[in-house]
Amino acid sequence: MEKIDKNIVSIICARGGSKGIPQKNIQPLLGKPLIAYTILAAKDSKYIDRIIVSTDDEEIVEVAKKYGAEVPFLRPRELSDDTSAVEPALLHAIEWLKKNENYIVDIVVYLQVTDIFRQKYFIDTVVEWLIEDDNLDSAFIGHPTHKKYWSILGNGYKRITNEIYNTRQTEKFPFIREDTGLACATRPRIIEQGQRVGYNVKILLNDDELSSFDIHEKEDLKIAEFILGMHQNNKTNKYYY
Repeated sequence: MEKIDKNIVSIICARGGSKGIPQKNIQPLLGKPLIAYTILAAKDSKYIDRIIVSTDDEEIVEVAKKYGAEVPFLRPRELSDDTSAVEPALLHAIEWLKKNENYIVDIVVYLQVTDIFRQKYFIDTVVEWLIEDDNLDSAFIGHPTHKKYWSILGNGYKRITNEIYNTRQTEKFPFIREDTGLACATRPRIIEQGQRVGYNVKILLNDDELSSFDIHEKEDLKIAEFILGMHQNNKTNKYYY
């Protein structure tokens, strides 16, 4: 597909006040800060025009710029505490670009720093789906699962998946877990409604368990480093290392 006349912007949220791992987003991982893996994945996209890092931290600003991202603003403190959701930060970025640069975003590409096992076709695939179909609200990565799930209902529990214990090979209707941190393309109007994904969606199914790995604790960094070390010299490597 040829380059199209749309403003496609990756917004990477990376606040400074992480608790599990202090300054988690810039912790070193095999010679590169954690955030670099996501920035470099966005840079590899043939569709993304701009890579914006939304942060409240000056150290993250410097690292993000070093690896090729823009940091045109500092995220307000009220959007950067432990309880802050991602959606208000995405909205702030969109509105800042419109107000301060008269730059209108057509497609938002959300990428999460802690999801580093991102396969190389993920980003451009979900973006292409939105380019090709104006009726789609969002496109993102989803992990199909045949696991059984229950929800808490009052003082008891309620089954929310098929009660029949089929084998994985015969299960026809698996549940799908959102893995939007790996790649999620969405319309700004969805962000303006306070959502990350809309209702008319297309999901790129990914059953790679490694892609589901998320870095939140120190032990996760060690595991990720071990896995990266094994794959680093693999010429057919399917991830962004």
